[in-house]
Formats: sequence, structure tokens, C-alpha cells
Amino acid sequence: MPCQRVVATCLTAVLAMSWLASVSDVSAQGTTQGAAPPKSVTLCTTIDLCYCVSSDYRDKIDANVARVRQLIADNRKQGRAVGYLSVPISPAGGGYAPYNILAAGDMAADVESRFGRRAVFVLNPATAGSKEMEGASGADYMYMWTTILEGAKGLGEDFDFFYFAGPSDFAMAFRLPDIGSLEVLDDYFDARVQDDPKFKAAVDSGAVTKPGFRNYYGLRAAVSFSLGSHDEWNIARILNERRRGTAEFGIPNQIAVFFDGKPVTPGGYESPTAPGDVGRCIR
Repeated sequence: MPCQRVVATCLTAVLAMSWLASVSDVSAQGTTQGAAPPKSVTLCTTIDLCYCVSSDYRDKIDANVARVRQLIADNRKQGRAVGYLSVPISPAGGGYAPYNILAAGDMAADVESRFGRRAVFVLNPATAGSKEMEGASGADYMYMWTTILEGAKGLGEDFDFFYFAGPSDFAMAFRLPDIGSLEVLDDYFDARVQDDPKFKAAVDSGAVTKPGFRNYYGLRAAVSFSLGSHDEWNIARILNERRRGTAEFGIPNQIAVFFDGKPVTPGGYESPTAPGDVGRCIR
């Protein structure tokens, strides 16, 4: 489990990333459909995905796009393949953002270890969002990530693969057994109430409940239940569709796509899913 490797270190990480938790609480839930937030504007990306973005975050988004693109370029110069980890961060559905952040770190490290750290860099959105984006909406974040993922040409040319987190990835991060996993999560919840003050405060306020926590991490912790990850799946599909239509890339040079640790089938490269935060502002 994220907090069982080294409990003291883990709890320090939770506290240190409290600002990111507050970002995540908002980021994957987005704005209420049909209602534009104050000072918002519709912004569309190169691949023609549009989001209702807060004007207050436009400069911050541009700055973070430039920073992350440089991070990617630095890793590519070292000869690394670059992947993007799509993972739920928001507590939507019953989770707890700081534990999702820790789980995302475990997953990114696991993927890099699987392929070899000298050969692969995994961009983890839980740590690459920047503190300046605190308070941003899901649409703000997804406009930023879409701009990063699509690249300057709209072909995803900066990325070699997408890795979509599934239930097996969360089970790995939480060290869940094959038998009795929901009972283990019940025990985990009880232990965290005792040793994590911020988690206890969330429970006391009603933001996190024991059944919701157990059922989320035991049954629903995956990109299948994330608004942002739905958009990211469609981004991957669109980028590969555009690659298939160019002589420069074509079918042989599509961006590889993994879900729950396994490559998707050929049909999966062409299958869309329901949108999450995509949508124009409605006045």
C-alpha cells in the first residue's frame, strides 16, 4: 500500500503535497456542465478539442506547458522513450487525493522500472501540474494537458506511449491481495484514520467515508471512472488517427497505448469513449 512502504516517509509526503491535493480535488471534477465560470473563455487546441478555461489561468497554463515541454525535451535528448501516465487524481467517486497522488508516483516508478529507468521517462500529471495551477478547474487542467500531449504539430510527436492506469495498478500501489481485498481496504482505512491527521479530518468532515473509500479503491480505481482520463483516452485516439493519415507516421508509428499494464488491442486504438471535461463555455 502507498503508506505501508515506510509509514513516516509516506505521511510526510502526504503533508508536503497537501497543496496538490487541493488542486486535485477540483481538477478532475471540472465545472458544472452548462454553466461557465466567471471570467472564462472557450479555448480550442490544435486537434480541435475545446475547453471552458478560466482567464485567470491562461498565463499559468502557458508557463507550465513551456516548462513541461522542456522537461520532455531534456529526457528525449538523453535518448529516453517518453510516456504519459493517465491516472485519476481527484477524490471523485470516493477516493482521497493525497493517496491517489502517492499511488500515481508508485505507478510511474513501476512503469519506468518495468522498461528500464535509463530508457524511459514517464510524465506523471500528479507531480507535473505546478503549484501555480492550484484552484484550477478540470477544464483548465485538460486544456493544459491536451496542449502538452498533442505537441506543436498535433501529432503527439513528443510521446512514445500512453499508460492508462487500471485496477491492477491501484492494487499494486495499495498492495492488495488476490483474496479478501475489500477487507484489507477496510483495515487500511481504519489504520489511516489513526495515523494520518489530515485523512482523519477528511473523514470527520464527511468528505471521505469508509464504504466509499473501500469500494472506490477496491472496485473503481481506474481511468474508466475519471473525467480527465476519458478525455486523455480520446486524445490518444485522435493523435493516432492523425498519425495514421500522414506519410510521416502511418500505422507503424502510432503512439503505443497500454491499459492496466497491457497493450490495447488494435481496435482499442480506434475506439472513443465518453468525453469528460471537453466542452465550450455556455453563457
